[in-house]
Amino acid sequence: MREALRLAQKAFAAGEVPIGAVVVLDGKIIGRGYNLRTRLQRATQHAEVRAIDRACAKLKSWRLEGAEIYVTLEPCPMCMGAILNSRIERVYFGAYEQKGRSLTMELAGANLLNHKTEVTGGILEEECSRILTDFFSQMRARERAKKE
Repeated sequence: MREALRLAQKAFAAGEVPIGAVVVLDGKIIGRGYNLRTRLQRATQHAEVRAIDRACAKLKSWRLEGAEIYVTLEPCPMCMGAILNSRIERVYFGAYEQKGRSLTMELAGANLLNHKTEVTGGILEEECSRILTDFFSQMRARERAKKE
């Protein structure tokens, strides 16, 4: 999770919502990603999708069986779909999505696919939440300054 937090800092520095993700297989990081949705102007450029894409490229397979993903914020439905489709075995996330835009637990346990994944939340929750809170506080301050 510390590496995911480091990647979230990169997103923060780039003016992106600070979310980072890493895919791990056999104790080694095989994919890294952080949000680049705003810079690239592509809705799918979430941290998890970017990390999964890199892991798939490294393994030359869309199947990431036995892999784990660590992400600083509870995955959105799109990212949870990518996690399930890539057959990732376990999800560890830091901060809980506070605005109810996540279906992580529902999708993880549903019989929608022939694969289920284990989900554990609250890993380094305080640190993962703090970076998001700081980012949005700074963003609101910039918006107020523009109006003045």
